[in-house]
Amino acid sequence: MPLPGQPPDAPRPLRVRLHGWRHPAILSAAFVSMAAGFAQFGATAALGDVAAAFGELGEGTTIADQVALSGTTLGVGLAVIRLASVASLPLAGLADRRGRRSVLIGCCAGGLALTAAAALSPSFWWLVAVFALGRPLLSATNAVAGVVAAEETRSADRAKAIALITAGYGTGAGLTALVRGVGGGQVGFRLLFALALVPLALLPFAGRLLEEPDRYARLRAPAGDASLRPRLGHVAPLLRPRLVLLAALTFAIAFVTGPVNAFLFVYAEGVVGLTPASTALVVLAAAPVGLAGLLTGRWAADRFGRRRTAGLAHVAVAVGGAVTYTSGVTGAVAGYLLGAIFAASAYAPSAGALGTEVFPTSVRATAAGWLTVAGVLGAVAGLLAFGLVADAFGSFGPAAVAVAAPVALAAVGYAGLPETRGLELEESAPES
Repeated sequence: MPLPGQPPDAPRPLRVRLHGWRHPAILSAAFVSMAAGFAQFGATAALGDVAAAFGELGEGTTIADQVALSGTTLGVGLAVIRLASVASLPLAGLADRRGRRSVLIGCCAGGLALTAAAALSPSFWWLVAVFALGRPLLSATNAVAGVVAAEETRSADRAKAIALITAGYGTGAGLTALVRGVGGGQVGFRLLFALALVPLALLPFAGRLLEEPDRYARLRAPAGDASLRPRLGHVAPLLRPRLVLLAALTFAIAFVTGPVNAFLFVYAEGVVGLTPASTALVVLAAAPVGLAGLLTGRWAADRFGRRRTAGLAHVAVAVGGAVTYTSGVTGAVAGYLLGAIFAASAYAPSAGALGTEVFPTSVRATAAGWLTVAGVLGAVAGLLAFGLVADAFGSFGPAAVAVAAPVALAAVGYAGLPETRGLELEESAPES
């Protein structure tokens, strides 16, 4: 689908090598995304342990008495970590200047190293500061991994490749909770964070399998032509309306997924009484549920289109988030598995494909950086709103409804985006 003003007889680009979704380069990108997921989700999975270590449990019924730190303190701390991901925009944009491969490896290595360093934190706010330094690197890693998956594949394999990247990230995130649950009280937050050294040690081996996508290599500006080099954060005016709309939708869904995922372990263990072992079982169940969601979302994105699949999943995520915190143990487990896992997993392939297919190669990583920033701001806003409402009402239920209701309504925005199913990147977003 040509951009506005693009002549229908524009010259076709040179042929490029494209791979299937199981190519070693894409599998390697999925591993890198898994490492980023493990590092990023550590603060969330261990939040209860962190709060207990740096706070003080009470005998009352307030959130601070139950989990050792107030909902506002936890919300602000998590919001600071999330907000730091705004710095991922220039890092992701570097992939349009320096190449996908070098940025992907460098950002992942730095993020893992900082996560391991957080194990030495002497206080809650010190830990927040270290995680805030590593967060932009890890966010940029995941954004560029999705760009690599999109550019290395043809249309028929693109949703599958992006689903694989999402599965890698989800596997890494799930491993943090699994390790903590299986280890019981023996695996505290310090050991959990130090385990980031394991994927860091394996990163050089994964890096050997990564390659620069041909789509990027063919369009890379000549070394001496500064006018052709992309500027950090710059997107052409014709592309800005769709970028703004996609950013608004990304903000909306992060507004609910941010707090729903971040407060889950505190709520499940500190309020409804699940043990770490029980939480680990829920995380184990999340693996097949998430896989089913990814397969469903990938199939629907290729069968019914990117927009329709993303819109329906968007609504389901919001509804699931509200159920998670309003219906006791049953709602916490069912809402989490069906909303935060199944629906969010189904959302990822369609939204991820759409986010790469509507932007040309020259600014695709930069656009991914902007969408990452939108997600960060949405999550931060959601965390702050969730924490403040939870403290005001003394309960997580009203907070969940407050963040979920507007998000469900925002799903109508997908109607304003072009449908890109079945189109190659050169067709859905040709270079102007």
